[in-house]
Amino acid sequence: MRLLAFETSCDETSVAVIRDGVVVSNVVSSQIKLHEVYGGVVPELATREHLQNLPSVALEALRQSGTKPDELDAIAATQGPGLPSALMIGLQTAQAMAFSLQKPFYGVNHHEAHLYSPWITGVPARACFDTFEPSVSLIVSGGHTLLVHVKSELDHRVLGATVDDAAGECFDKTAKMIGLPYPGGPALEQLAIGGNPAAYMFPRPMMHDASDDFSFSGLKTSVRYFLRDNPSIFSSSSGLRDLCASVQSAIVEVLVTKTVRAARRLRVGCITASGGVTCNRSLRKEMEIHCLKNGLKLRIAEPAFCTDNAGMIGILAERKILKRVLSTGLANEINPSWSLD
Repeated sequence: MRLLAFETSCDETSVAVIRDGVVVSNVVSSQIKLHEVYGGVVPELATREHLQNLPSVALEALRQSGTKPDELDAIAATQGPGLPSALMIGLQTAQAMAFSLQKPFYGVNHHEAHLYSPWITGVPARACFDTFEPSVSLIVSGGHTLLVHVKSELDHRVLGATVDDAAGECFDKTAKMIGLPYPGGPALEQLAIGGNPAAYMFPRPMMHDASDDFSFSGLKTSVRYFLRDNPSIFSSSSGLRDLCASVQSAIVEVLVTKTVRAARRLRVGCITASGGVTCNRSLRKEMEIHCLKNGLKLRIAEPAFCTDNAGMIGILAERKILKRVLSTGLANEINPSWSLD
């Protein structure tokens, strides 16, 4: 089976070719430099870049895989959630290609693709669903923080989500308050190296709450007040390192604590984590420590599949085909708020 997948939900233009469970090409064109001056993603600019870059990205994905369009068996694209105008570029391109080639089309939920991305591993990257087992999965990114109970392949239930800011948003906005460049999360993580994570005690919102929901707006507000009351910290390199380490520690502790607690409550033996924030080394390390301590297996998406990419979209679409899930109609529209449930 050969499948072509498109991903344009936000500010990465990506196209991948999947062949029999292997990601044979996964081309990603980033827009970080474009949005850097604005301190965040500008939807109109992201859409314009997708329009400009998608043809060359698609051609490169096909070239790298040695695949001709008429050799494809199916086409897939992110249908939602995401920025409406950005989603439309990838979805309609994929639908038009499926129509012209007379191939089945699959619209994929972006969160669901992240959910199963930890099962893509190796060089070359390959889907390893033969080792699949029930898990509690953390999906954490700039726009979303979700905790999901995965009972079996393609059978999952959302346990909790953020009630306000996502964890990645908290990273980015805290970094912006400190004056760090966009994207803020990686910059904050870098500055936190060598800092004391116990230097400042910031709140851990909802960490001890009985639900599986998250909240990070209170932590962000706490940092704002701290900076207002301690302006001298901007002139102290060690103070800024301690601040970043302390903020990072608070976010990571909430994510790890709630994920491990849910896994123990549901008596599953495996935790998975995915999404852009799982590139954070502190989060990966703390997950490893706490899973080992609690006798839990851990699968974290490999860095190339943490951020938005078409490889994970294509792998999930292929699994749906193999599980005989019906294809998506070519007239189906984008679904910017598509829930994982």
